This record gives sequence, structure tokens and C-alpha cells, in this order.
Amino acid sequence: MSSDERSRGLLEAIRALPLGETRIMEVCGTHTMAIAEAGIRSLLPPQVQLLSGPGCPVCVTPPEEIDAVLELSGEKDVILTSYGDMLRVPGSRRGDSLLRRRALGADVRVVYSPMDALRIAEEEPSKQVVFLGIGFETTAPGTAAAVLAAKEKGLRNFTVLSLLKSVEPALRALMADPDFAVQGFLCPGHVATIIGEEGFRFLPEEYGMPGVIGGFEPEEILLAVYLLLRQISQHEAKIENAYRRAVRPEGNPLARKMLSSSFTLADAGWRGLGMILRSGFVPCGEFADFDAARRFQIHAGEPVPQNGCRCGDVITGKLPSAQCPLFGRVCTPEDPVGPCMVSSEGACAAAYKYQA
Repeated sequence: MSSDERSRGLLEAIRALPLGETRIMEVCGTHTMAIAEAGIRSLLPPQVQLLSGPGCPVCVTPPEEIDAVLELSGEKDVILTSYGDMLRVPGSRRGDSLLRRRALGADVRVVYSPMDALRIAEEEPSKQVVFLGIGFETTAPGTAAAVLAAKEKGLRNFTVLSLLKSVEPALRALMADPDFAVQGFLCPGHVATIIGEEGFRFLPEEYGMPGVIGGFEPEEILLAVYLLLRQISQHEAKIENAYRRAVRPEGNPLARKMLSSSFTLADAGWRGLGMILRSGFVPCGEFADFDAARRFQIHAGEPVPQNGCRCGDVITGKLPSAQCPLFGRVCTPEDPVGPCMVSSEGACAAAYKYQA
């Protein structure tokens, strides 16, 4: 049986389920883009709504934290290293981004891994090299590995400005909102490779919320959606793993150990969700000297209004991208107002590109 035939069979099985109005949420930026590219929303029954959640690391970073990053980029003898997506994310002032700061003379460099930033620190000992760490449990262990290597090498000119975040506290914050009306989660496959099935068991055990860990091919996403909708139709709540080729029940203990040995959880701000207790990873203990926020005394300011940008509502399932009044008019990928239109994993960028 071909992949197309299996996908058609899954769609038929989904349509056969006895479902009323049902809202499910994907919590992975890669899922968001894959779902839009494959047109999966348009294939689902009309009573089933698939919403985007806080699964894009760039998108959940609040504007006041971006402002702090922009301020740091202007420090003398600082080389700010970052993944490419972050360079175009505006702060609280439209048009002000790391890309603009670089054009004005700031030493901002794109890297593909934190180890690239570490090599720059070795090559330029007279400069302070700051790696802008962003992501969830997927990328956090790699950033921890760079910090561990920097300590082993005795590098005193390397630090991490950590915007790394943990998925579980965000899901708890979503479900604590009295207006949250979602019946199940399509759990992020990439994060699950690190935290495993066990990392999502709190959903059914504490909240009675179904969850399915899904892969990223269209057929894999449809399978995960079917399993999730089947649970909902049968009034079940459990964690199912539809991505067994990559996700083990226990995840990756070595990666988690590496992360926990050098980072701890601290309170962190999230776009659309506000301040969430113990939701952000920061260097700790003997590795605290590698915390750029501590070394450069960086403090994010008060939350900043977003002048019409509804990115925070989009990534908390309150609003489809196309219903933002700026979408496709004032805010486009060429001239983005908010990060949901900037990131390659952003819900607005996906909706704009594929008209999903």
C-alpha cells in the first residue's frame, strides 16, 4: 500500500469517527509548517479545528527580551552569535532587529550550532562571544554541551544568553486559562525525542487531556491526528506514541543529564502567556559564569504592547493567523510586524506561504 493510499484510509477513518465540535492543538513549529504545506486542515471534517500552539521558539520570545538582545548587540567588543531566524525578529519598535543593528555596525554573526560560537570565542580571545540560545528541550542539550566544553577549555570569553524554554510549563499555563477550550494535544516529536513519552504523561494523569506524539511526514501527522481524535471520540485520555522510530518511552537520558548538570529552570516570559514560573533554562552552579544575563547585567523590561500584532493570540489558539488584522496587509514575510511571520516555524509565515 502506498503512502497516498494509507493517507486516504486515515482520512476516511477520521471522517467516520463520531465527533462533535472538536479543537486540537499542535505544539511544534515543524508540525505547524508541515500541516500547512500538506493542506491537512482543509482535509479534516468541518467540525474538527486544528490550532497552532506555542511550539515556535522564536514566536514565544516576548518583545521585551528581544529589546534586551538588541541592547546587548551594541556592547563594545561583543560578538553576538545567533541562529538565522532571530536576526529578523523585531523588538518592541518595528523595524528594529539584529539585522538592522548589524547593518549599523554591530558584530552579529549567524551560526548553525552553539559549537560554532564556541569556535569563534577560541579564535577571537579579545572579544566577548555571546551565543543567543533559543529553543526548547530539543536544542537545550546542545547549548548545555557548548557550556560544558567552554568550561573544560577554560574559555572566559564565551557566554550564553539563554532564551531556552521548557514545554511542560507552557502547556500547564495554557490549560490553566479558563477560556482554554482544546480537547487534545498533538505533542511535539522533536521535544519527545529528549523527554520521551514520560515527559507528557502529566497531560492525561493530571488534566485528563489526551495526547499523541507525532512524526512530521503528512501520513505520520494524519495518523497522530486520527489517534488523538479516536481518543476524544471514545472519551479516553492517554499518551500514545505515533513516532516510535525516533521517540522512546524514556527519551534521551544522556541529553537530559547533560542539560540538568549545567542548567536549571527559572521564571521566564512567554509571548501570549506572560511570566511562567520555572519555565526557562539558565546556566547554574559552577556554570553560572557562562550566563550572559549575569555577566552583562541584562534585564528584560516590562511587557510591551504590540501595536496590533496578535501573534500571542495565534500561538495560544485564540485566533487563526488570517484573522489578525495585520496579516497579509501590514505584516508580510518581507516586512514582518511580529515573529509569527518571521520564523520558518511561525504560524503566520506558514499560513501566508501556503494560504492555510
